[in-house]
Amino acid sequence: MPGGVNSPVRAFRSVGGTPFFTRRAEGARLHTADGAELIDFVCTWGPAIHGHNDPDIRAALAEALERGTSFGTPNPAEVSMAELITEMVPSVEKVRMCNSGTEATMSAIRLARGYTGRDKIVKFAGCYHGHVDSLLVKAGSGALTLGNPDSAGIPASFAAETLVLEYNDAEGLRDAFAQHGPSIAAVIVEPYPANCGLILPEPGFLATLRERCTEAGSLLIFDEVMTGFRLAPGGVQELSGIRPDLTAMGKIIGGGLPVGAFGGRAEVMDFLAPLGPVYQAGTLSGNPLAMAAGIAALRKLRDERPYAKLDGMGRLLRDALLDAAKAKGLPLQVPQVGSMFALFFSERPVRNFADATGSSMEHFKRLFHGALDEGVYLPPSGYETCFISTAHTGDDIEKAAEVLAGQIKAL
Repeated sequence: MPGGVNSPVRAFRSVGGTPFFTRRAEGARLHTADGAELIDFVCTWGPAIHGHNDPDIRAALAEALERGTSFGTPNPAEVSMAELITEMVPSVEKVRMCNSGTEATMSAIRLARGYTGRDKIVKFAGCYHGHVDSLLVKAGSGALTLGNPDSAGIPASFAAETLVLEYNDAEGLRDAFAQHGPSIAAVIVEPYPANCGLILPEPGFLATLRERCTEAGSLLIFDEVMTGFRLAPGGVQELSGIRPDLTAMGKIIGGGLPVGAFGGRAEVMDFLAPLGPVYQAGTLSGNPLAMAAGIAALRKLRDERPYAKLDGMGRLLRDALLDAAKAKGLPLQVPQVGSMFALFFSERPVRNFADATGSSMEHFKRLFHGALDEGVYLPPSGYETCFISTAHTGDDIEKAAEVLAGQIKAL
């Protein structure tokens, strides 16, 4: 395997050292091949909102497995999933299943171009939308970690159709539409960018996105692969009241299996084949095992609504880290919303990609390894977001807070 891994950020290049291998995972804990037990705040990079090996998801998978692993035909579970998504996500009237978040964003972009008849896409620096050719320009996540946001292998002509703006820059957005409005097919955005740390929108910014797109006849695409279902049943669009035209989804809707989806207004979605001219397909789309796991995960969120509890745990961790940094005299910001939080060792308020890259990675590296040695696993990059699951207990949060606070004071 190139670099010994199947996804770059797992290689620990950003923090140094050798990555561990996980033998099994249960609840909020990873058990490594070397015999270590770790409290996990990566949560499979987001999907494991119910923790690892959740018994309800496991039971749904076992039941589905009795009926077969793949059919290549429509199946009832696809319908159940579509009904759940359209019930929970405010803007989605129709939905198409695929196999990853990358497929979801790629397909949403193609659909936006086909629907509008335009070519240009607006994205924001530091927002990662998967490894799609036209979107891997000033990206976050693993591309940022490797210090190579503009990947080799992407023709310059592809990148030329992508306009890159700074997040939270309403004036820059207005200027881009003033200059290129008639050519802009869509604006794609992580409504809460979470692949260069966690950045929250300034008041009115998401509303401005909606206004500019509506005025120009461009589509607004929310990439809620990470935030969808995690912060509220309907994601950021439920919290903000801003409705995009299309939404890309993934992670939680697979219950730990590979799943993606994109959906939105019916008139836009009907441009997809077989009804319309925009082609999109997938051999394993709507796979019955993946649907069963995802349906179980979404039903638990819909019925149990754990969001207030998750937010409480997030606040506890945030406050403990900030108190430790204050006692040490270290500049630290801990943006936190619900079950998501990040750490920026920086005095400058982080409101965009440029601000995020000003955070001290040396501090983060030392914090990461010190915490790992004491049984707390953070993302192996200072440009990622931490996650909390319903499987985390009060004792887990208290121990993590103690460990992380101690490591911050030791920096």
